[in-house]
Amino acid sequence: MLKKYTFGFEPWGLALFLLIMIPTVIWSAVSAPNDVLRASSPTPRIDAIGSVFQVLMIAAVCLVRNRERAPFRATPLVVCTELCCLLYGASWAAYYCGMANAAVIVGLTVPPCMAFLFFAFDRKNGIALVPILGFAACHVIYAAVNFLR
Repeated sequence: MLKKYTFGFEPWGLALFLLIMIPTVIWSAVSAPNDVLRASSPTPRIDAIGSVFQVLMIAAVCLVRNRERAPFRATPLVVCTELCCLLYGASWAAYYCGMANAAVIVGLTVPPCMAFLFFAFDRKNGIALVPILGFAACHVIYAAVNFLR
């Protein structure tokens, strides 16, 4: 199975990562009204594990390539990735409009994870699935414990 994979730069993986990070960078510099995301987390161990999975996820998406992948083009999985990015961006827009309800929190949590998952499936990157799913689990637990009680 590992014979299918090689280390190599995946520019579309980096592009996805940077696109997903833009709102977070803006949020780091500019507080939103009703900025509940700045509260301290009661799940520091889950957060730390999630951070490790996040680094592994980004490394796998950007640096691991399946030799059998098709050339990058608009496939249904790529369209799903794009839709997840749009939903994520819309959730950040709602958050900056002062909304911090459950729907917005879920929109800030699930779509970015799904975008990476759809992207990994499209690129046939099975190695990335474990860290993506680990990050997603930690990200959802963080959101549920901190904001969706």
